[in-house]
Amino acid sequence: MDRRILIIDGAMGTMIQRHNLDEAGYRGDRFKDWPSDLKGNNDLLSLTRPDIIKEIHKQYLEAGADIIETNTFSSTAIAQADYNMQSLAYELNVASAKIAREAIKEYSVNRQPSTVNEIYIAGAIGPMNKTLSLSPDVNNPGFRSVSFDEVSEAYYEQVKGLVEGGVDLLLIETIFDTLNAKAAIFAIKKYFRDTKKSELPVMISGTITDASGRTLSGQTLEAFYTSIAHAKPLSVGLNCALGAAEMRPHIEELSGLATCYTSAYPNAGLPNSMGAYEEEPEETAHFLEEWAKEGFVNIVGGCCGTTPEHIRHIAEKVKKFVPRKLPVTEAVA
Repeated sequence: MDRRILIIDGAMGTMIQRHNLDEAGYRGDRFKDWPSDLKGNNDLLSLTRPDIIKEIHKQYLEAGADIIETNTFSSTAIAQADYNMQSLAYELNVASAKIAREAIKEYSVNRQPSTVNEIYIAGAIGPMNKTLSLSPDVNNPGFRSVSFDEVSEAYYEQVKGLVEGGVDLLLIETIFDTLNAKAAIFAIKKYFRDTKKSELPVMISGTITDASGRTLSGQTLEAFYTSIAHAKPLSVGLNCALGAAEMRPHIEELSGLATCYTSAYPNAGLPNSMGAYEEEPEETAHFLEEWAKEGFVNIVGGCCGTTPEHIRHIAEKVKKFVPRKLPVTEAVA
């Protein structure tokens, strides 16, 4: 990241939707008699349709991605409880990490080893479907449906699976509640302390949910960054919720705040009335080219609605620019 702007991949869900899988397509043979509906559990496809997930990874690699994310956005016991699949959380993470590694191996055939060695697997750690900062009951503001210990334990299991599956770094992403992110940070630190393994780099990416410039739990961007800086992340950034046009002022602000590298992977514009994303690859790439030119970013890519074509255009547009330089910080006496 000192030498060039790195490219992270685009949306996994957008690519899965193209396959138009029905309930049986998600279940496969192993889960054909599962008592709960499974359609929509995209992470489960790492077990039932690994061929689809691997092919999506390879398409992003062909498009120029330097970092590919595992198919584990919801692979925690808490999130998988929606499908009564809590017991599969660890297995999902191991399998997804291994699929990403296989995709790199297959992509690397007939390529120079030096280029393959610079491809990294990011273990994707999503925000969960339960929040520690907000009550799900409007009549009881103090109520929480989950505790910090429960969230950190679920993240611990996910981290264990990702690391043992072979990821290169850990990505805590789409953060709308910083307390959930803190539970993930705690789990990561505890895992490496318990196992005495060398710590993997951690990337952290938050989500600004509207024009107010705040996260869903109410923090400003500066407050969010201050809250997670103690983790000493490899990078901090923003993803999801906004298209590039709406995200720009926040990326500019973050670039001025962060003492680490910065990342940005916006949606393909804002969704239309039907929930679809219509921003063309050339449009998204134009915005990110501007950010690169202004020196705001070290890592760029795409979130909801983006495809390998978006990533290909982004990679082409930013390659001519030098990455954001880390600010010079004064030594503490």
